[in-house]
Amino acid sequence: MFALIDCNNFYVSCERVFNPKLEGKPVVVLSNNDGCVVARSNEAKALGFKMGEPIFQRRDLVRANKVVVLSSNFRLYGDMSGRVMTLLSGFSPDYEIYSIDEIFLGLKGYEKWDLTEYGKQIREYILQGTRLPVSVGIAPTKTLAKIANFFAKRQVYLGGVQVFRQASDAKAKLMHVDVEDIWGIGRKWSSKLRQLGICNALDLANASAIEMRKKFNVMIAKTVLELQGTSCLDLEEVAPRKNILVSRSFGYKIEKFNDLREAVTNFATIAAEKLRGQHSYACGIMVFVRTNPFSQMASQYSNSICLKFVKETNNTVVILKSAVLGLQAIFRQGYQYKKAGIMLLDLVSNNTSQEDFFIDHDKLNNKVLMDALDEINDKYGKKTIQFAVCGVRKAWGMHQENISPAYTTNWQELLIVRAN
Repeated sequence: MFALIDCNNFYVSCERVFNPKLEGKPVVVLSNNDGCVVARSNEAKALGFKMGEPIFQRRDLVRANKVVVLSSNFRLYGDMSGRVMTLLSGFSPDYEIYSIDEIFLGLKGYEKWDLTEYGKQIREYILQGTRLPVSVGIAPTKTLAKIANFFAKRQVYLGGVQVFRQASDAKAKLMHVDVEDIWGIGRKWSSKLRQLGICNALDLANASAIEMRKKFNVMIAKTVLELQGTSCLDLEEVAPRKNILVSRSFGYKIEKFNDLREAVTNFATIAAEKLRGQHSYACGIMVFVRTNPFSQMASQYSNSICLKFVKETNNTVVILKSAVLGLQAIFRQGYQYKKAGIMLLDLVSNNTSQEDFFIDHDKLNNKVLMDALDEINDKYGKKTIQFAVCGVRKAWGMHQENISPAYTTNWQELLIVRAN
């Protein structure tokens, strides 16, 4: 048995934890630079707000319905996600963190338990510990657990918990799940499946796994088996990333090299911290820049460059030097830059890195300095110590007009409660 726990309207729910005045009101959360809708409360969904649509197209709807518009507060959401996952990991020793607001629990050995009651205990525990509402779907396969969660979230009478003890328990509801809403199908395959007359989850469950493998691929075949009750997808540990990408769109157009250098070196610093966090080295770096492709009046330019390190490394100093060299090579005067980023390439584990007779690996990586840097920034807050090339002014920063305080990660922004 598997349980999928999903936080309801996660970004909006995080905001409501610390600002109860938002309860019952239509709320939307915007993407980087306040561009597009990335989260909606149920009230906002009822008004017709769509995921991914530009907010400027809905200004009239916002004003007419007094919709609360918020900038993304990823530091808050990340911290709240960590709290939820820590609490949920106590319900089973086997778990897989699937996304910022979803986690699978392995419930092997729990088959004879009252799983509906167990799901309710999970909901109550998370609500008590974080004030975040969650939905729980429990089933014999991960795909069916996803579908169970789909109904737990949408059908109020279920109380936030849906359990399918066996695949046959789900059959009556599979016909109400469109084929594109099945986990792992999406838009790419749904149109081809519809051409074959497979329009919902029940149609796919009644299909032949062998035929689906011939016509599509092994993953579609596994999905068929999962819908039929045969578990094909195990819980997975989070594998170290092969590349690390850090990029941002700027809140303001950048023309000066120094401002662009500040942005790129900040991205490189973040990537280097993530690299050390997963105990890896990088073999090289890619730097890229581009103007705004949607600006019809402005001149367009985009470029990228890849540089190889003399030896794989996770030393921020080495990575910063290469990032600046790369930017110098591709920067061109006279353009208004809208986005830039870096990618650390061909990551290898610390344990598999090869020694080089001609290079002092310890001196190259300067582990003592990097450990001290990470420890200070972890203890006293991000960027307590940073490199001068990363700047202070940060004119390239994101456009976030309506960001909420960092309630849980900044001493200066803790919630203040006053008694009358």
